[in-house]
Amino acid sequence: MVKSREWSRKTREEVITLHRKGNGYKKIAKMLNIPRETIGSIIRKFKAKGTVETLPGRGRKKMLTSTAVRYLKRRVEKSPRVTAEELRKDLSDVGTEVSVQTIWRTLRNEGLHARTPRRTPLLSPKNKKNRLQYAKSQVDKPQKFWDSVLWTDETKLELFGPMDQRYVWRRKNKAYEEKNTLPTVKHGGGSIMLWGCFASAGTGKLQRVQGPMSPKPQVCDGLHHIVIQYLLVLKRFHGTLHTLKLPCTCRSKTAPKHD
Repeated sequence: MVKSREWSRKTREEVITLHRKGNGYKKIAKMLNIPRETIGSIIRKFKAKGTVETLPGRGRKKMLTSTAVRYLKRRVEKSPRVTAEELRKDLSDVGTEVSVQTIWRTLRNEGLHARTPRRTPLLSPKNKKNRLQYAKSQVDKPQKFWDSVLWTDETKLELFGPMDQRYVWRRKNKAYEEKNTLPTVKHGGGSIMLWGCFASAGTGKLQRVQGPMSPKPQVCDGLHHIVIQYLLVLKRFHGTLHTLKLPCTCRSKTAPKHD
């Protein structure tokens, strides 16, 4: 018979105390307003185990052993893009039948959650080396220098790209580890070109680019007057004439600096 209620430790101890005083099951049940079968169960357990504490091992057993859980953790740490269905099939091949929901729940309990991968540019080893060298060369620049920098970039937005939802298993604060990101490249048909900028004063509006982009000054003719407007706003934001001198330094992540 399945128990429908777990009595408190205090109540169980009170049952044992009354029983030791010579009271019978029926009398104790009437005094505490507890079914006589429950009184008998509490007393029999005390005689057999010597305690009224809730013993470990009660309830439904876990579907996955500790070995299986360790396997799941190793698998997703090595291959974050593996799906829960693939993991279920792996366990099924070794005789462990569980549902996809059990896989999800187990990994969540281990701190691994299914998240949409962050999209980052596809970088070659040379790109990574150059970016690191650039960051190190600029790390000691004063705030005044950065107040006069306008950061710009352009990107191609695909109108007809892959629409399937992809996930990676990762831990908190691990979104930008390389294995947890989705590298992107700037190519494909059916697209529009967008250009944007930001500086210490804030971000600019996205601008649609009509026509080709020129590498220097990294802005096509149609955007030149927009860049000048942002520079003037940046100058007014800092309030002093010497903070920003036109033209200020423009920097792009894909091109060297230009004035």
